[in-house]
Amino acid sequence: MKDSLIFVGIDVSKAQLDVAIRPTGETLSVANDKAGIKALVKRLAKIQPGLVVLESTGGLERQILCAVVSAELPAVRVNPRQVRDFAKATGQLAKTDSIDAAILAHYAQAVRPQLRPLPDAVAMELRALSARRRQLIEMIVMEKNHLATAAKAVAKDITEHIGGLEQKLQGVDTDIDGLIEQSPIWKEHEDILRSAPAIGPVTSRTLLAELPELGTLDRKQIASLVGLAPFNRDSGTLKGRRSIWGGRASVRCALYMAALVATRCNPVIGGFYKRLKAKGKPFKVALVACMHKLLTILNAMIKHKSRWSDTFSLQTT
Repeated sequence: MKDSLIFVGIDVSKAQLDVAIRPTGETLSVANDKAGIKALVKRLAKIQPGLVVLESTGGLERQILCAVVSAELPAVRVNPRQVRDFAKATGQLAKTDSIDAAILAHYAQAVRPQLRPLPDAVAMELRALSARRRQLIEMIVMEKNHLATAAKAVAKDITEHIGGLEQKLQGVDTDIDGLIEQSPIWKEHEDILRSAPAIGPVTSRTLLAELPELGTLDRKQIASLVGLAPFNRDSGTLKGRRSIWGGRASVRCALYMAALVATRCNPVIGGFYKRLKAKGKPFKVALVACMHKLLTILNAMIKHKSRWSDTFSLQTT
């Protein structure tokens, strides 16, 4: 990060970008289009901020984020919940676009969130396809639930809709296959991940798309990033129950199903699960511990470019 005292917060909406600059207190708004983004980047290039912060807004922030990073300015996308918690902690309860921009600038100055490399265009495509796949599955499940209690008058329409959604799902899977085939690194990583018992195509591709940091961080960092690092809840003599919180929900969902299968077909995870249950651990506590262990092993496998082996897996945990 450049040695600068200037911090910028950008609140992104569909129509416009609201900008706040600290410590000058300057604010401005530009249209969220090519002309507006070009003008804003030109302005930021002049003041050379130490950090630019934006919230994740379902993809609306992608264009301005790419433009800022392409201009070789330090920018980071942060979790909206963390920023909202920061706003509450500083006594700012009101919420408007201009206020949100000011909070983001304040967050940038006070917290200094760590910069991460921006995914390349192909990686962003894979992430978008992965998200679309989850959406299609949710719609298929919803329509099948409707079909179970639907009247005859609408049952045919629902059935046809399910068929159409399943065809779209097949198309998305084909597109994901194509992207992975284009990248030798992704293909190698998928091969490594799929060598682990209980890791199927859905889990491996979720990890490739949603967790590109896999293999580049240590075991504690990767667990924290996913949201599998237990947080202490202690105060004085009170020792509260540890719990997980935050992180990347889509990755946790994939790991949950993989760990559930692994307790039955993966000798390392299965043995670990049995030992925890023998100690009286509740089902969910034991399963989350298995998710954590499985993630640690997969992270080590990618880091060392090593396929699954029971011996290697035991050595890395």
